Amino acid sequence: MMMRKLGRSGVSVSGIGLGCWAIGGVTWRDGKPCGWAGADDTAAIAAIHEALERGVNFLDTADVYGCGHSERLIAKAIRGRRDKLILATKFGFPINEGDRTTSGERCEPEYIRSACDASLRRLETDHIDLYQFHLGGSSDGVAVRETLEQLVIEGKIRYYGWSTDQPDKARIFAEGKHCVAIQQHFNVVSGNEETLRVCEENGLASINRGPLGMGILTGKFTAETKFPPDDVRHSWDLAAGNIADHLKKFEAVRDILTTGGRTLSQGAICWLWARSPVTIPIPGFKNVAQVTDNAGALKFAPLAEDQMQEIDRLLSRAVS
Repeated sequence: MMMRKLGRSGVSVSGIGLGCWAIGGVTWRDGKPCGWAGADDTAAIAAIHEALERGVNFLDTADVYGCGHSERLIAKAIRGRRDKLILATKFGFPINEGDRTTSGERCEPEYIRSACDASLRRLETDHIDLYQFHLGGSSDGVAVRETLEQLVIEGKIRYYGWSTDQPDKARIFAEGKHCVAIQQHFNVVSGNEETLRVCEENGLASINRGPLGMGILTGKFTAETKFPPDDVRHSWDLAAGNIADHLKKFEAVRDILTTGGRTLSQGAICWLWARSPVTIPIPGFKNVAQVTDNAGALKFAPLAEDQMQEIDRLLSRAVS
């Protein structure tokens, strides 16, 4: 089965992780949806169990996903199996669990410590394997990094990372002894190549959020698709603009991605594995069927070099 190293930690994780944003359900930020419609707790727990049975051992969440709900669901799903898993969560967006709202941004040492303690309680664990700074554009990287180093010393976290697409931010964390990962948006049609290079040059894992484009790269949406008003994708226009462009690009490479019996989702994941040895895709999910499809990629090899080059040609970009 495809395995990857969690950066310079040396810890082995499954080639894909579980992105646990969607299972958190509906969440609101300043009156706008920042969570997912249609989540079901029973289906989510069954899906996590299915993933574990298929060898997935890396779960990525955040305190803001469902304002604590995703973390609580994970704790319920993995009881009795904690020692076999690598848990990652994030901090930076203050939450109100009662009404599932979030507002503002915080990253001062006292807040980080309180957020860490709260996540430990919700996850029902005595340590977080990978604790990630969620404010991608923050100017407080150095101070945050030093606080995280202290949390490592105290045993509350093992390693840390930053969820950011900005290479200059990634370099700041790369200087930290226990930084092992940068989480970045990356998939077959979009992503910051320079941030990926920072990971490669510094021995960090590139944890890929949005590996399936929040559903765009699964083939199930069309230009006519609309989303519920309580879904983070509600404002998307699949008929025009960047998202429509991504949909068209993905259609252009559909045949290559599905060679050898792969589904579209599996092909998109295999592209990421071929793109770099440090990538770890974390596709989201709501149900068993989605997990079964995504985890099915683990039986395939990364795309071949000629397939990668043909995709670059079709998308009119420099050959990787």
